[in-house]
Amino acid sequence: MPPPKPPLPLFLTGPTGSGKSAVALLLAEATGGEIICADAYQVYQGIPLLTAQPSPADQARAPHHLYGSVPLTQEMDAAHFEKVALAAVADVQSRGHLPIICGGSGLYIKALTHGLSPLPPGDPQLRSKLERLSPAQLAAQLLQLDPGSAAQLNLQNPRHVTRALEICLLTGQPASALKQSWAMARPGVRGVFLDLPRAFLYDRINARSLDMVRGGVLAEVAALDDNTLSATASKTLGLWDFRAVADEATSLPEAVASVQQATRHYAKRQTAWFKRETAFVNLPVSPLDTAPEIAEKIRRLFGLRTERAILPRA
Repeated sequence: MPPPKPPLPLFLTGPTGSGKSAVALLLAEATGGEIICADAYQVYQGIPLLTAQPSPADQARAPHHLYGSVPLTQEMDAAHFEKVALAAVADVQSRGHLPIICGGSGLYIKALTHGLSPLPPGDPQLRSKLERLSPAQLAAQLLQLDPGSAAQLNLQNPRHVTRALEICLLTGQPASALKQSWAMARPGVRGVFLDLPRAFLYDRINARSLDMVRGGVLAEVAALDDNTLSATASKTLGLWDFRAVADEATSLPEAVASVQQATRHYAKRQTAWFKRETAFVNLPVSPLDTAPEIAEKIRRLFGLRTERAILPRA
């Protein structure tokens, strides 16, 4: 008989604060699966509290991969993530275990579900020329070269318009046409997006920011060497707000409020991204749903084989 096919990865996505990690852990315990990080900042060493990485106790309950694996001095991008994540998936599958890819970094996840976009890297010389144009000039040029992108983008956002123009000018093709070629997911992609009511999600985000402070995030951030942080690591949400408290440049309440607001905005962007992602099932989550109940819904949705029950037997 031929050997059994390795289990297809299961993607568990959602905005920050949606409870993905708790659900992933329950699924891993029930199925004998292993969890792979798909968060652009949880991969970094030295900031487990700031990035809400699974605790050591949780990581001891089921195998976790890529969390805290990258030095803060190292840059990270979707191409590098795709390479290391696919290697982790293959490693988990080689043991016959279910890879559970958990995270909310849309571009990193799309690198796994669709492969990387064929879009060209930025060209500093061209970018410099475009940045000297006014927003109206940028919009007019994009309307001429790529009406499709112009209809989809906020033409008042110079960064997005500039990037679309850059793609058009470097490739000689409309950016909208190139992006369309990235619309189809690879075969066998399966996963869910945890969709929480906005007010409920924001309450969770606000509470988690306070939990970070109680857990010691100020000391964690104060211990970092600013001069060695990579450009990617330095973009971690809350890093500079909490560092300002450690440096006595702002008050703790002001920093917490700023982190809460920035995290809410980030969650809103994540939700918009994943609601456009047709490869995943949108799973509504109510304030009454517990993590075991959500995990059981996912188990049933995909017919996952379990070694132990998620919910207590009636």
